[in-house]
Amino acid sequence: MSLAILGHGGAVPPTVIDQRDAAGIASAICCRTDEHRTWLPQMYDHTGVQRRHIQYDRAVVRDLIEGTRDSGSIFLPTGAPDDRGPTTGERNAIYAAKAGPLAVEAARRALLQADVKPARLTHLITVSCTGFHAPGPDHGLIRELSLRPGVQRTQIGYMGCHGALNGLRVAHAFAQADRSAFVLRSAVELCSLHYHYGWDPQKMIANALFADGAAALICAADGPADAWRLVASGSVVLPNSADAMTWTIADHGFEMTLSKRVPGLIAEHLRPWLFGWLNEHNVQPESVASWAIHPGGPKILESVEAALHLTEQDTAASRAVLAEYGNMSSPTVLFILDRLRREGAARPCVALAFGPGLSAEAALFV
Repeated sequence: MSLAILGHGGAVPPTVIDQRDAAGIASAICCRTDEHRTWLPQMYDHTGVQRRHIQYDRAVVRDLIEGTRDSGSIFLPTGAPDDRGPTTGERNAIYAAKAGPLAVEAARRALLQADVKPARLTHLITVSCTGFHAPGPDHGLIRELSLRPGVQRTQIGYMGCHGALNGLRVAHAFAQADRSAFVLRSAVELCSLHYHYGWDPQKMIANALFADGAAALICAADGPADAWRLVASGSVVLPNSADAMTWTIADHGFEMTLSKRVPGLIAEHLRPWLFGWLNEHNVQPESVASWAIHPGGPKILESVEAALHLTEQDTAASRAVLAEYGNMSSPTVLFILDRLRREGAARPCVALAFGPGLSAEAALFV
């Protein structure tokens, strides 16, 4: 049995910055010497990101770039050598205030596209790894969308960039168990809240890539003949990779580490696992017609291309979303899938994303 996608909705915060602005923010918050500032443009110019949306007000961005303090934001640097920015509690308080409304905006658009009334929804799946609070975004979705109080809720937390595919697997299971189910699958991330302060090149790569956004899907067992349908999901933890990608709750935000080993691990292990999984589902790798690959960064995309013998044309949708939105963590792969759907991309399509572990998640659409 398959899971039909009936509608998609995406939402991003109103503040948009280009990479020049982003480098200016990094110069104010991270750089400690002129040598740091000299090295910074090279890092930002090679991310593949052209612009992104962030939760900061525009006045905060202006203060960071111009060195003013008009906004009074807690994110403005203090100038102290050991400045690490706001505490995790202060950052999480903003998540609690802002994540829910962004998720609601994306869900409204998905419901409108699907032409499904909120009262028909039987299941609600929420995905996020950039904040915690209870009651959380699920309660906000129920209240603001007037969902039934008895809608069945499932929260998938702290799975990283592939969390959206974990959520689709759960939605698929619900639809298999109950063919009358209508599922709202919501992913929302405010990555910018965890901006790293100070000079640490490994963590600054995350500063240069990550952005904020939300995406929602309306799914059901039945749908139009031309609907994209999830027919299989796959998951693997790559060998000897526990420290290759981490996402840790620290005193001043959540901290990401991304080892230089990640491209090599993908190059060594992705192809045999993925092609074996496709064969299990009677799909020849050469018959895959389109790819929705989460763009964790340009080096990750390049390593996937090399491992699977793909071209830049095969990953064009991934590169376009990275350029326009940055890496929004879990919503990103749903933005890519929506782009492919709107462009009438051929199927079967394989969606692929990576997360802490190093782990990979895959989804097969027909």
